[in-house]
Amino acid sequence: MSFYISLSGLKAAQSDLSTIANNVSNVNSTAFKKSKAVFGDIFAAAPMQTTTQVAGQGVRTMGITQQYTQGTIETTDKTLDLAITGEGFFTVKRSADDQVSYTRNGAFSVQEDRYVVDTTGSRLQVIPLDPVTGEPTVAAAAAMAAGTLDTAGLTDLQVPTNWPAGGAGNQLSSVGVSEEGKITGVYADGTTVYFGGTAIAAFNAQDGLRQRGDAHWTSTSASGTPMLGMGNSGLYGAVRSGALERSNVDITEELVALISAQRNFQANSKAIEAANTLSTTIVNMRT
Repeated sequence: MSFYISLSGLKAAQSDLSTIANNVSNVNSTAFKKSKAVFGDIFAAAPMQTTTQVAGQGVRTMGITQQYTQGTIETTDKTLDLAITGEGFFTVKRSADDQVSYTRNGAFSVQEDRYVVDTTGSRLQVIPLDPVTGEPTVAAAAAMAAGTLDTAGLTDLQVPTNWPAGGAGNQLSSVGVSEEGKITGVYADGTTVYFGGTAIAAFNAQDGLRQRGDAHWTSTSASGTPMLGMGNSGLYGAVRSGALERSNVDITEELVALISAQRNFQANSKAIEAANTLSTTIVNMRT
């Protein structure tokens, strides 16, 4: 039995090592969230058996959970580099299949067709605003007030080169983003136009989000449906323009954990070696 107990320890240590290695390898990945392996003991006893005389059966991996703590904010010189200080995720949608996902990676850029996309090519989703007043449209405001705003009520963010869109002469001079996530453009004649408000998504149980890679997550029944709103209010963190969120991996902490996991692996290897020595001795007693 000791062979299988130590084997479970080896597998657990290997899972721990793999998790730490993944964290270390992504230390420079924008908005990466580190993971932690969680373990639990295995115990079994018959109903009429005295549990104080029964040893455990080993260890098993309960799960690998992500740690959604805030990463360091790094300042950049690009207006459409966005970071969220606080809770929430940017909402993006792939144009190929309309799949919506959520990310903290705010490295956005403008395509040739003037749509704003992230590093995977997914379009940034915004809450429709009145181009002049900057207030949510009637439909969006009603949905937000009722708590029924969903991804179907969002639009792709597009920054026209000229205003009115499709016109000529009145060209874009600059773009700005407020803490609420309202994206504005100033044109050559001084006109200020509101393009939309960055849709920040919050979840009742963000640990239930499903990883998709590239610092993107999708909602599941465990996470619940996203609650969408504007930044810098309630559940939604403030939006910072000209900044990106770095990985929340602490390299020193990970190296210490790596040493601990390595020691655990070696200890379980020694336990198997000791059990093997005892078994060999017993087998050879008659000879």
